[in-house]
Amino acid sequence: MNNLSIAGNHHQYILSPQKRNRDTLTALFFLIPTLVFFFIFIIYPIIQSLYYSFFNWKGFGPAVNFVGFRNYEKILTDSVFAKAVANGLLIVVLSLIVQLPISIALAIMVRNDMPGRSFFRTIFFMPFVFSESIAGIIWVSMFKPDPSIGFLNAIWTLIPGVKPLEFLGDTNQVMMCVFIALTWKYLGFHMLLYMAGLANIPREIEEAAIIDGANNWQIIRNVTLPLLGTTIRTSVYLSVLGSLQQFGLIWIMSKGGPVNASETMAIYMYRFGFIRLALGYGCAVGVILLLICLIFSVSYQRLVKQQDYLGGLYS
Repeated sequence: MNNLSIAGNHHQYILSPQKRNRDTLTALFFLIPTLVFFFIFIIYPIIQSLYYSFFNWKGFGPAVNFVGFRNYEKILTDSVFAKAVANGLLIVVLSLIVQLPISIALAIMVRNDMPGRSFFRTIFFMPFVFSESIAGIIWVSMFKPDPSIGFLNAIWTLIPGVKPLEFLGDTNQVMMCVFIALTWKYLGFHMLLYMAGLANIPREIEEAAIIDGANNWQIIRNVTLPLLGTTIRTSVYLSVLGSLQQFGLIWIMSKGGPVNASETMAIYMYRFGFIRLALGYGCAVGVILLLICLIFSVSYQRLVKQQDYLGGLYS
């Protein structure tokens, strides 16, 4: 009798073909507008850029001067593009070894019962609210070589006998200056991510470690950071993609100069596509940048999924 009752209840949850078709149509009704926008604003521009990358196209009229892979050959043999790739990788490395560890440390500090933690949270996150244009203008004024205008040179020239520094005009210093501005701009964003991750860590685990005699550093190293692993991997993913596509703040600060010392792939693409009106060449640069980001994204996602699976398997 009980088996019949269970079987009867089970059949209540089997959807009829009509109900299943109705649910499918409902899902398509909500998905189609999103897919249309996705195709118009993402897929179609990518296809169009790929098409124009095989032409010497100035942006006026139809593309008729077919050059094949010549644009790609020129890009891959251009020393300026190689410098742009190197600068992008430099920003990636500095972000991973400097910016993200500082963000984690700040998130842990403001998470604890530190006096004025709400004030510090606001101060650290505020630069991220500014647009890249405003952030760039702020740091350009900070790095001005005139001590009467530039704050940093005003402090530097207080030392007797020293001369003002050409921060953004020195090929050896400009990338470090740009990275300082990028760190100031995005430090609060990554700190917020880590704070969200820390909020999901049960305090009972850390309290148990304290009872077992662990000190603060041991708790952070052996408890907090491992449990923060998913958030760290997400932060790394966003940081790398953002670094490879960096444009606005660097363009405002240095326009890729001096002598292409702060050139990035996005600036290189903008320079040829919209300033020199070599839109076919610029589209080829955009396709290469897309491929680099896509290869990293797919490879990293596969690696992260594998690590999460193995972590869950052996935990």
